[in-house]
Amino acid sequence: MSDRPDPGSRRSPHLASRLQGLGTTIFAEMSALAEATGSVNLGQGFPDTDGPPEVAEAAVLAIRSGRNQYPPGAGIPELRLAVAEHRLRFYGQALDSDTEVLVTAGATEALTAALLALCETGDEVIVAEPYYDSYPAAAARAGARLRAVPLRPPSWDLDLDALADAVTPRTRLVLVNSPHNPTGRVLRDRELAAIAEICVRHDLLAVTDEVYEHLVYDGRHRPLALYPGMAERTLSVSSAGKTFSFTGWKVGWACGPAPLVAAVRTVKQFLTYVNGAPFQPAVAVALGMPDGYFAAAAAALRQQRDRLCTGLEGLGFGVCLPEAGYFALGDAAPLGVGDAARFCRELPGRVGVVAIPVSAFSEQRPDVASFVRFAFCKRLEVLDEALGRLAGLQGPPAGSPGMTAAPTGPVER
Repeated sequence: MSDRPDPGSRRSPHLASRLQGLGTTIFAEMSALAEATGSVNLGQGFPDTDGPPEVAEAAVLAIRSGRNQYPPGAGIPELRLAVAEHRLRFYGQALDSDTEVLVTAGATEALTAALLALCETGDEVIVAEPYYDSYPAAAARAGARLRAVPLRPPSWDLDLDALADAVTPRTRLVLVNSPHNPTGRVLRDRELAAIAEICVRHDLLAVTDEVYEHLVYDGRHRPLALYPGMAERTLSVSSAGKTFSFTGWKVGWACGPAPLVAAVRTVKQFLTYVNGAPFQPAVAVALGMPDGYFAAAAAALRQQRDRLCTGLEGLGFGVCLPEAGYFALGDAAPLGVGDAARFCRELPGRVGVVAIPVSAFSEQRPDVASFVRFAFCKRLEVLDEALGRLAGLQGPPAGSPGMTAAPTGPVER
């Protein structure tokens, strides 16, 4: 998936007005800083180990056996069948693999194609904030507008009153990300039920981003499509990258009612048309892995989560223990940090660690200004090295504009 643009990027004289502000991403900036300073990069969410060797071997076999030309536009039949069987196996959702499953170039393409296909210019898309970085860009490309509903720290509960108030005559769909990036929150049944009720009452569509569906440590993932009245109006999106630690393969999918899938397929064919020919049969193998694989993958990441979160807490960060995903949020306010964006830009030079400010996933929310996102999908020795370096923080440098004291008391939006 792509990374969220830096809100402070300069305007481009040649970029279409609807895309202004979508310049160089803060992720690109921070990764460049990591390389220049030799920092431990806990910014971008990619593992530093590969996934199951039998899945990698399936890709090698596909290459060697000549599966290197254009696959079918909707994806190879065996992968579409594997996706359908996966949904039935884990969630009891029956799908027709011929008409209700579409293979995409990762989840980002599926989400972008969905907004392009389903939104008219001027439509509104409801989304929880903080939100994944590609959503504003996808909405802008579709000529749509995001209407943000806050997830409020420290528990990151969805504001259900704000959700109800966000619906207007221009609302077209609700974009739901659970398990959530960047907070690691898994939406509760009551929250999903409220979203479903609003969608049914206002005849809205739903697009769900479920890429961390198998990486849940606390609670459980339940697809929105399973709620009453939602199967016929929900397009569910996921991918292989996060679950199987092959993020560079960029193989994802969208599934749901045939009319929605057909609409997205119409757009997708003019984006990438097809992708990842030899990786598609390998992902089909991955989706058929035994239950023990999925449990072990989550257990390993839980250990990494706990190592990082325990270390951050010991260093004075306020820690929000994530329930799922690759990321942990640390509140740097107890360290005297009021502006995490400046703090993160200074961090590589100070101690040799890269992280991402949560403000990069939000629009000027004071209540998230001091939060930092750290990726824990790294080897334990890498996390220990990062924590050792972070221990070098001795408080803010005198007079540093990036280390302003956090306001006392709760901050209202």
